Amino acid sequence: MTDFFPVMIAGFAAAVGFTPITRRLAFHFGVLDQPSARKVHQRPTPLLGGLAIYGALVLALVFFSPPFYLVEFGAILAGTTWLVLVGFVDDRQGMSPLVKMAGQIIAAAVLIAAGIHVRIFGSDILNVTLTLFWIVGITNALNFQDNMDGLAAGITAIASFFFFAMAVREELSLVSSLAAALMGASVGFLIYNFNPATTFMGDMGSMVLGFLLSVLAIKLDFRVPDERQVITWMVPVVVLGLPIFDTTLVVFTRLREGRSPMQGGKDHTSHRLVRLGLSQRAAVLTLYAVSAALGLVAVALSTASIENGLRIGAGIALVAIAAFLFLERIYIRSKHRS
Repeated sequence: MTDFFPVMIAGFAAAVGFTPITRRLAFHFGVLDQPSARKVHQRPTPLLGGLAIYGALVLALVFFSPPFYLVEFGAILAGTTWLVLVGFVDDRQGMSPLVKMAGQIIAAAVLIAAGIHVRIFGSDILNVTLTLFWIVGITNALNFQDNMDGLAAGITAIASFFFFAMAVREELSLVSSLAAALMGASVGFLIYNFNPATTFMGDMGSMVLGFLLSVLAIKLDFRVPDERQVITWMVPVVVLGLPIFDTTLVVFTRLREGRSPMQGGKDHTSHRLVRLGLSQRAAVLTLYAVSAALGLVAVALSTASIENGLRIGAGIALVAIAAFLFLERIYIRSKHRS
């Protein structure tokens, strides 16, 4: 495990050092997130924090990581760089959701071409299709989490920690290095992004975080008999359970109201917790706790028997359904009052 501490520390230190630079660049070039009715901040805020996260990740992985398979690393770096460019254009001048999704599909295709894809089915077509859906889905799920100060970066740091812990146990060098760098960079950026945030990561940051988390999930390989894979495939889904839950909740609400799922709004899980009376900071900390609890459950799942794993999975599903119905009811009631 100690082999990966330099990667983590380098990612953290670089993010701490790079973020003030990107904040000044954002003011200089006018890349600012302006307040609006669907946003929670009250003043123009720098929107180039994602560039600091990207720079910290690259520096940590290139100069401090142990050796690993260069073809896969090159594909991950290429896809990440591409999404930074797509995100920058979106942050600077806006981009239609379909064009942005096309950019995400290109990044996913780069990974698939390098051999990074799920291997659940016997059919390559099904595996590639699921890989595309997973990468684009998680990329957008983290993009959705960037709705309140510190939320996306904090969730990424927590999820990366659990991916890191399990990857080290399974002796997966690439996953361990990537998770360590991602955790360090996220925590370093969080110093400036936690409430009250002085800078935002923008789409160039949130898409990169989601993309890399989806890669960690795919590459987290448990060396288990085929019959136990029915349990181990649930592990990354549980680690990323909070962004998956929130995205499902938001998309359901917007479709129910006849709105586009890609239209922004104050209807995320974090916003609904604020409607319950929590402060923004308390809502974010509550979601940190939920994410950490899911990570602990995922670790338990990774070593559980098939029988116990299925029980745990069923329990999580029931809790998620209950939370979904409760939060949807809270949202409907608050809308009626207003």
